[in-house]
Amino acid sequence: MDRNIVAGRPVEGVDHPQHRVEFDLSPGDIQAVRFGVSPGHELAHAVRILLRPEQHPLQWGWLRAVRQGLPQSSFELLATVIGNDGYLPDFLTAAPSWDMTPDAEVDALRSAPLDPMRVDLGKMVLRSTGSRQRALREMQERPARARTMIADAWQDVWDAAIAPVWPQLDRLLRADISVRSRTIATSGISGMADDLHPNVSWGAGAVRVRLRRHSEQVDCRGSGLVLVPSVMSSWGCMVLTEPPAQPTLFYPARGVTAGWARSTTETADALGALLGSARAEILLGAGSARTTSHVARDAGIAASTASHHLTILRDAGLIASERDGARMLHLRTPLGEAMVGAVL
Repeated sequence: MDRNIVAGRPVEGVDHPQHRVEFDLSPGDIQAVRFGVSPGHELAHAVRILLRPEQHPLQWGWLRAVRQGLPQSSFELLATVIGNDGYLPDFLTAAPSWDMTPDAEVDALRSAPLDPMRVDLGKMVLRSTGSRQRALREMQERPARARTMIADAWQDVWDAAIAPVWPQLDRLLRADISVRSRTIATSGISGMADDLHPNVSWGAGAVRVRLRRHSEQVDCRGSGLVLVPSVMSSWGCMVLTEPPAQPTLFYPARGVTAGWARSTTETADALGALLGSARAEILLGAGSARTTSHVARDAGIAASTASHHLTILRDAGLIASERDGARMLHLRTPLGEAMVGAVL
């Protein structure tokens, strides 16, 4: 008899292979699923990686680059709030969205409502002991002061640890979203969900996620489900289900390798060996739509030469070109995003 099963369900808060969260959706409702990015989620898990580096070999290249410049007191404050595992306080991250920026994230933290923040800190108090518990309890008792201190620490650690690699990280996140959006269009939610992670599946109108310690049935038919790729939490999935937050599933971004934090120059060199330096530079710059003349100006080449390279990239399926009035705009395709992500 399994003592961790009560009334047919695994005991909450105890590791068990039968824990799962089910996000119920209307069958075929593509509009109920959207993607977002979360700089706050990346930062929080970067802190956890720094606390347990031996468990995250894909991040060792990034760790070597940033560890010496880490602001120690700010890092220790965030580590106290975040911890090295388990529950992550909701107030640390704003609602993920496609256009979420680091500045918007920290601004949202600075104005986070105090009552929910006090509740979140109380949950962390119950999950901690000793000096950490005392520090969290003091923050809970003085939430306005704690909010300012945490936001300042967030900015300090972000500037030292994430800002230098944000272009590479953001590129991986958006490459993942582009590929998965294409999968929804061609194979539906089922095809996309089944490919998110081994612990995620689609069945009976629900996205199902196996978790370590938590089970829940979440009705998303009125609110939808937000899917958020992550580079820093590449070990597995997390969920956000507690109102007023929109139901959210965080999952590992595809294409994360040990070299993901390489500089743009190194990435351009790798692509250049495959495509040639001019086409590699054009493909790297095609993360936002540009005109032919804009492409030529950025690459320092003639417009006719840029047009020639764009034609080759378009014929290879790496760039899509669409007319906007009198202009032709060029943008990376999902295949182009995947190629850029693969060399990170």
